Amino acid sequence: MSFRSVAYVAGNLLLAFAVTRPSFAESINPATMPQTAPMNAQEKKNLDMVLNWWREVIQGGHLELSSKYQAEDYIQHNPNAPTGRAGFVEFFSKFAKPKNPIPAKLDNPPVVMGARGDFVWLVFETEKKDPRDPSKTYRSNSFVVLRIQNGKVQEHWDSAQKNKGSGAVPTGVSPKPPMQWNTGKLSKEEQKTLVLATEELKDMLQYGHLELADKTMDPGYIQHNPNVPQGRDGFKQFMSRIPGRRPEDAKPIQEAWINPPALTLIDGPYSVMMWDRTAKDPDDPSRDYHWDHFDVVRVENGTIKEHWDEAVINPPQPARGN
Repeated sequence: MSFRSVAYVAGNLLLAFAVTRPSFAESINPATMPQTAPMNAQEKKNLDMVLNWWREVIQGGHLELSSKYQAEDYIQHNPNAPTGRAGFVEFFSKFAKPKNPIPAKLDNPPVVMGARGDFVWLVFETEKKDPRDPSKTYRSNSFVVLRIQNGKVQEHWDSAQKNKGSGAVPTGVSPKPPMQWNTGKLSKEEQKTLVLATEELKDMLQYGHLELADKTMDPGYIQHNPNVPQGRDGFKQFMSRIPGRRPEDAKPIQEAWINPPALTLIDGPYSVMMWDRTAKDPDDPSRDYHWDHFDVVRVENGTIKEHWDEAVINPPQPARGN
């Protein structure tokens, strides 16, 4: 694999690694106002540790410090990178160059971040040219969830999909499902956040009851998915055109999810949900691989105000001949 290919794959490993914020024309979707979830002292300590790891090891290129922050049996779920701390170091050593002095700040810090129980979660944002119109830009988001154990990063998930040319990668296996670790005890307000997030992501999007948006979502709903219009009405109009979500496709709402999330973190006004997804390996279509999809919503004044996922704008497909 060439240096350029390795750098491209690595850029997707932790998604926000070495990302700059180019200055283009006005973006078609809004920037995220930087936000941090409420935390107790231990959760704040976990978040600070993760941000230092990112700054010193990932951005700073000082792989010799990885043992300070990562468990030896670090579990990697990104489909492009091998599991284990040694695998992490070997992978990054192909291109990472130590920066001296180590940067005092992150070049591209998370725009939303928090920590809950055993977990730290981060949302990054980048600006890209719109493939449909190069005079415009759009913003997309990427996600990282880390499980902390004994003061170190023990397990890592992100929203990267597998890159062509990455080959067969031995990704990690969790010792138990993510929800069986400590996800924190919910306050009464957080229980309301969970109910609202469940109404949007289960009842509306999986059972097709978009009419619930009128009581669940703020009229000025902020949408960071670049394919979906802004506002509650824009959301309803867009989703109502998708099979399975059209009014005629609605199914009686059940307590169970049709497709349950693998992890749910409720952190103050934020709901972070992660789904395990399967796709065809771009290097071998006979083989499947796993990646993780994320939905994060923020509640404000009793309704859902803001939403993030990892969606991007795909280039237009060439017209088919007759």
